[in-house]
Amino acid sequence: MLNPALASLLALTIAVTMAGCNKEPSGTTAASAGIPPDSTPATQPHPTPAPAGTVDLSGITKAEGGKTVAEVFAGKDQLAGKTVVVRGKVVKVNVGIMGRNWLHVRDGSGGDGTNDLTVTTASAAPHVGDIVLVTGVVALNQDFGMGYTYDAIIENAEVTVQATGP
Repeated sequence: MLNPALASLLALTIAVTMAGCNKEPSGTTAASAGIPPDSTPATQPHPTPAPAGTVDLSGITKAEGGKTVAEVFAGKDQLAGKTVVVRGKVVKVNVGIMGRNWLHVRDGSGGDGTNDLTVTTASAAPHVGDIVLVTGVVALNQDFGMGYTYDAIIENAEVTVQATGP
């Protein structure tokens, strides 16, 4: 019987492979190689999704009392541990990984590295192209292994579909 941490890592690896993620595994992990944590090399953040074609982000308005994707990244240190509201378009969905659904949301704000916000939720997964209202807690520097690190991520979010995509 697999221990729960190994089972989760295995499930994540299989799901990412099946989802077509182009992030290559970093090889042997420090934990499995017996290397002390303070001597492990820094992992690269997971690349943001590159949706096929151009994603139309026009007409997405900031949620009342909410933040834009760029504002979450710019104010991440002050927002850590706080609940935020973000409206955006879903550009990638991975369902049922580590007991939750993973979304990438964009609203047209920000630049490279600050224009795509990862969201985890137990809510029903929306579809790529849906406009959603996300309400959840900002977490910083989350490392899920295998190169999946996030400077800022919204976890345990409530996700409400406001408009369906194509």
